[in-house]
Amino acid sequence: MKSKPEYQCQVLGDSCLIFLFFDHISTENTQFILSLFRSLSSEKDFLDLVPAYCDIAIHFNPLLHTEQEVRIIVDQHLSKLEVKQDFLEKVHRLAVLYDGADLQRVSELTNLDEKEIVRRHSMVQYRVAMIGFLPYFPYLIGLDPTLQVPRLESPRTKVPAGSVSIAGEQTGIYPSASPGGWNLIGRMNPEKLKNLEPGDKVEFIEVKHEDQL
Repeated sequence: MKSKPEYQCQVLGDSCLIFLFFDHISTENTQFILSLFRSLSSEKDFLDLVPAYCDIAIHFNPLLHTEQEVRIIVDQHLSKLEVKQDFLEKVHRLAVLYDGADLQRVSELTNLDEKEIVRRHSMVQYRVAMIGFLPYFPYLIGLDPTLQVPRLESPRTKVPAGSVSIAGEQTGIYPSASPGGWNLIGRMNPEKLKNLEPGDKVEFIEVKHEDQL
């Protein structure tokens, strides 16, 4: 990358800066953020790096770095950043029982039968764009455009742990029971989510019985 991209830097307390680059979700934007995340991971003095769809948060020790020094470090990485489409990431194959409570709703919204919904959802490879909302909750990009449906008008007060869900351009998996408004299409073993990291890839494997999860 020959020129430093523009960004907004937002201060969050005395030990965190958020670098905002984009205003919408896209595969290209995710590739940029994850490339920057991988590059900044070499900075061992940073306490934590939290990538999101359009920005990255950097938690730092204010006794080691000032805000200005953190910005200089980020600018140095940006000046030599190579945006990569493929990383040496892990691929996770997750078994899913497609029996979600919202399959019929998704079918009505997409004009696809439930079998075709399952086929299209499980035939692509997803990328973990970020982890958030709840600990271990992965936001996955790569959803077939024909399966993009809106969130529920009234969120559920309790979504079961392990629920595989879709909303808009995204697939997500609830690691624990919580309120939520995404469309539930299946379920899996939530313990498997603890192994996922930003940039990893995910493939869903349909199973027919609960004991296969």
